[in-house]
Amino acid sequence: MDVVAHLVVSRPGGPEFVVLSASGMSMGRAPDNDVIIADESVSRLHAILEARSGGWSIRDLGSRNGTFVNGERILGERALRDRDEIRVGGARLAFRPDPEAERYAETLAADPPPELTRRERDVLLALFQPAGTADVFMEPASTRRIAEVLFVSEAAVKQHLLKLYEKFGIRAGGDRRRVQLANEALRRGAVSFSEVRDIMR
Repeated sequence: MDVVAHLVVSRPGGPEFVVLSASGMSMGRAPDNDVIIADESVSRLHAILEARSGGWSIRDLGSRNGTFVNGERILGERALRDRDEIRVGGARLAFRPDPEAERYAETLAADPPPELTRRERDVLLALFQPAGTADVFMEPASTRRIAEVLFVSEAAVKQHLLKLYEKFGIRAGGDRRRVQLANEALRRGAVSFSEVRDIMR
């Protein structure tokens, strides 16, 4: 019996919900793939998703630019776990086994992250310097700490934070704003749990 799971594929027009219900599904730039990623940095036949006993795995097919799971380039085959993030070229895909995948896809579709500059994204990631492993982030880095990490002035950090508060609709005052910003960035997929874990390594 096939092991049913889902991919949530981030697209410019909103996330696409892909059911993985065959024994194997191909991923790549060519139009005959099961999961098509129209990105010149993606190989025509880039990777394959395969159903295994009790779960799914992904296998890179010798692609030029690689396949990444949770920020780590894979060599050969890698078993997939709930909430794993797959990156192929500029595309981001979230692996979701049943039954939570549909609800997760609806959340992404209803509330995608705002468009960010590269520096704004750097500031978001720097918020997690003292992060723990909990799903809810409790202790964001101070403005001074962010400035030290990014080698910029505290005034510059404050300006970027003000823009981020506006983009994410953060209305709280004081330090609570940074807590809410960090949580919203994770919830809406502007930064991933794998990126936060990498910061703490």
